Amino acid sequence: MRNYLEFEKEVKSLEDNLESSKNPFDKEGISEVDTNKIQKIQKEINEKLEHIYSKLNSWEKTLVARHEDRPRANFYVSKIVSDFTQLSGDRLFGEDKSIIAGLGFIEKKSVLILAQEKGEDLNSRLDRNFGMMKPEGYRKCVRLMKLADRFRIPVVSFIDTPGAYPGIGAEQRGQAGAIATSIECCMSLKVPNISIIIGEGGSGGAIALASSNKVIMLEHSIYSVISPEGCASILWRDPSKSLEAAKAMKLTANELMALGIVDEVIKEPLGGAHRDNEKIAQDVKKSILDNLKSFENSTGDDIYNQRKLKFLKIGRDKGFGGTAEAADKSLRYIDSSILRSIKDKKVIFIGAIIIMVFAAILMF
Repeated sequence: MRNYLEFEKEVKSLEDNLESSKNPFDKEGISEVDTNKIQKIQKEINEKLEHIYSKLNSWEKTLVARHEDRPRANFYVSKIVSDFTQLSGDRLFGEDKSIIAGLGFIEKKSVLILAQEKGEDLNSRLDRNFGMMKPEGYRKCVRLMKLADRFRIPVVSFIDTPGAYPGIGAEQRGQAGAIATSIECCMSLKVPNISIIIGEGGSGGAIALASSNKVIMLEHSIYSVISPEGCASILWRDPSKSLEAAKAMKLTANELMALGIVDEVIKEPLGGAHRDNEKIAQDVKKSILDNLKSFENSTGDDIYNQRKLKFLKIGRDKGFGGTAEAADKSLRYIDSSILRSIKDKKVIFIGAIIIMVFAAILMF
């Protein structure tokens, strides 16, 4: 049974009409199917979908990104990756089922797959923790990314999470540190890493795996530092202002593409990815292969520097001059400034101790 969003009510009534028109049985028994009527209704549905989806606001795109029927990471893995071998555990605490990780082939090319999985129904969503990873999940990813780097295997990540799990257990096991380590590992790889945001890309839970050479978004996916509801609760103390928050956050694919945050937007089938799963899977596969091919003649240092410059350039019109040498020079300047600051603070601290010691001697 197909699920419909609030702004799709007219489409629902048309599709119900379409299904009844396809039924060859009526009150009098078998009847002739009116193909002209079916074609006419289908055309109306397409026109209605095109009209609705061409005018979606940021909040409506958020709802589409969270759609019940939207293809999940497990679907893409099963359709795109062959001979997939799942790998589990962080070798420290346990297995995090919200992340599917393993080795496989995409068109005979070896890849490491990291796929955040929300689940398909209530039971699987509870089992997968709604796609919210815990520290052991990020540590598993770091372990496997280092393995892929050693054997020169590209990394492909499917991002779909409202954010990292905020529970007390996760905090006690070092959630923030695990996310930071995962970001550091992504940035240090000398093999291509490609991230595809297929639904929600929420906060550090997403950026932990999306610090990649190429960040790709599906047309109706979102990518933000916090959910619109969370932003509205903080800024206005009113979750009902989610629309205003979503607009202000610039979380849609086209907005982020214009800002240089993402590198590519994959157009979705008419009415969203959930209306044609097979087509969107093929489009995602093609994008992955095209991007992997672009790195075929690149050395490990080239891949590393491309990623570094890409992130250094965000928020700057010209980056650091567009060369690895310029970036290194700027980073060395920043590092030396930090070191000078630390040395100055040490001098002040030691001076303060000496003064306190002399003051104590004089008192006695």
